[in-house]
Amino acid sequence: MWLTATWGRTSALTLNELVSYEPATGAQLWRGSNGDVDAAVYAARGAWARWAAAPLSSRLERVRGFASRAKSDLEKFADLISRETGKPLWESRTEVESVINKVDISVKAYADRTSQRRFDGKPGTRNAVRHKPHGVLAVLGPYNFPAHLPNGHIIPALIAGNAVVFKPSEKTPAVGQFLFDLYRNAGIPEGVINIVHGGAETGKALSMHEGIDGLLFTGSASTGVALNRQFANRPDKILALEMGGNNPIIVWDTPELYSAAVLVAQSAFLSAGQRCTAARRLIIKNSLYDVFIPELKRLVDRLVIGEPHGEPPPFMGPVIDNDVADGLTESFLALMSHGGHPIRHMTRPVEGRPFLSPGIIDVTDMKERPDIELFGPLLQVIRVSDFDAAIDEANNTRYGLSASLIGGTAEQYNRFWSNSRAGVVNWNQPTNGASSAAPFGGVGLSGNHRPSAYYTADYCAFPVVSSEADTPKAMIGIGLRDEVVASPKTLHSPDSR
Repeated sequence: MWLTATWGRTSALTLNELVSYEPATGAQLWRGSNGDVDAAVYAARGAWARWAAAPLSSRLERVRGFASRAKSDLEKFADLISRETGKPLWESRTEVESVINKVDISVKAYADRTSQRRFDGKPGTRNAVRHKPHGVLAVLGPYNFPAHLPNGHIIPALIAGNAVVFKPSEKTPAVGQFLFDLYRNAGIPEGVINIVHGGAETGKALSMHEGIDGLLFTGSASTGVALNRQFANRPDKILALEMGGNNPIIVWDTPELYSAAVLVAQSAFLSAGQRCTAARRLIIKNSLYDVFIPELKRLVDRLVIGEPHGEPPPFMGPVIDNDVADGLTESFLALMSHGGHPIRHMTRPVEGRPFLSPGIIDVTDMKERPDIELFGPLLQVIRVSDFDAAIDEANNTRYGLSASLIGGTAEQYNRFWSNSRAGVVNWNQPTNGASSAAPFGGVGLSGNHRPSAYYTADYCAFPVVSSEADTPKAMIGIGLRDEVVASPKTLHSPDSR
């Protein structure tokens, strides 16, 4: 049985209360009440029209104020992210920096992707293209980047003139609340931005609410597919899905074995493998296997795994909770029992806490490989004989988010780029770390053709086309009968009454 990430014990849900614990220590971090979906949506519906009617300059002033506040609170914000997710403090700082930088990127993207345009029409008229906000947008956030990823939806939505109802992951409610407080303290009006805490049932209630005009989701493919079914008969509502990946990284002919190992390790194990763009499958040329795998194993053996504030600073911390850690270790054992050969065993170095050592396993001889996203530090290795087989294996997935080629020639990269079914295709770069100044998204089970990041502006507003003239002047030049003019006698006849 293949096990993926499940709802765990980082947060404990009761009937009316939500409690969050630090994965690295088990200490209680935050306690709060579950939210009222109806009240949040009602508040958003009452506020969005005035926000949409406000001058763009006013909306930009507020979101820039948010960036300024986030910058002032960078260390406090990063510390909270590290405590609630377990990720190293250095990495949490980069997440807060991404939150801050998202504002300027989104302002530029809004001007670029949703700009107003006028062009000539028929004589005496002009045509115009402008964009309108949808109204009330729901945002469901994930736990792996609990500030950066929901903020990547929220800021473009606010700039476009939408009101937002934000439900953070129940695994990271403290970060979600901190982010919400920054918006409100920056002057985003009450009702324009709303937060509702809770678990899966709260998310379901929000996604099904008649008062929302769209849903912006980041999370697992299973939830995304369920949302896609739910919205299938609602073409009036926008749905943007940003899901995961079973991402391939190919290592081909290269003399730079150490650099190649670094790129693979970064791709597979950064953020404890809890990135949707993390490499899940290493596809390697047969003749390179015996020299590259030992190089990779030596490097991975040196990776420091520790608490977020540890010294020396760790490369990676724990996964989000014990349930996820248990699922991943059981999945590693399942791969072994189905024919996988372990290269580096996945272990639990700290008893009772969700720390995992990176696991590497050769699954070449498995008859059936699971096409799922094992969301953690687990890398499957597949040996192939030629480059066409490498591309075929890379595409041997229902997902299509990220793919990388390490080594090879320019001609091989062109073949790889042309034939890869993924939204992010890299050469001699890791599978993760995509720029927010570019579109981000995938195909298949990785998304529904609504790329985010720079292209988020595309689904936060819709185009309105207008044909305009200063005065009404019109005539029908064909297809009319001749006009019959009544004579004066007929007009004054008694029978004409």
